[in-house]
Amino acid sequence: MTLLSAALTGWLAVAPPERAAIVVQAPDSPVRLDRAMVLQGAEGPPVVLYSATNLTDAALEEFTVMAFVFDANGALKARQVAPGRRTLDAHGTKYSTLVLDGSPIEPTYAVVIGVNQVQRAGSEVWWHTDLQPAAEAAVPLKKR
Repeated sequence: MTLLSAALTGWLAVAPPERAAIVVQAPDSPVRLDRAMVLQGAEGPPVVLYSATNLTDAALEEFTVMAFVFDANGALKARQVAPGRRTLDAHGTKYSTLVLDGSPIEPTYAVVIGVNQVQRAGSEVWWHTDLQPAAEAAVPLKKR
């Protein structure tokens, strides 16, 4: 029993702590993000792991994800756009990550992510939205 307890304690020390990221989405977004988790290892920047699902009947050539980092009082500390994610089949789902290397992130900070641009396959037109108002509404400023 002691060996099992020691092994479990060792595993928990190595496993990166995780916490949910807040997902925001425009009502007409062609892509939905799900299962967004912030993973923080002992070294290196935090990483957001998420799944992205194409809500349309058409293949998507590219989409971009934006992250907002808010401090414990709800003040915006950083914004970061991930490099474009390529090829998402009609109604398909894929997993991807976003490395949050723009600024230090404390355990009390909130991370908010969402899709801000999408381009359909074979088109030069991009769908886009401003996610910052939705992100700020998801993490309101706290009175001091």
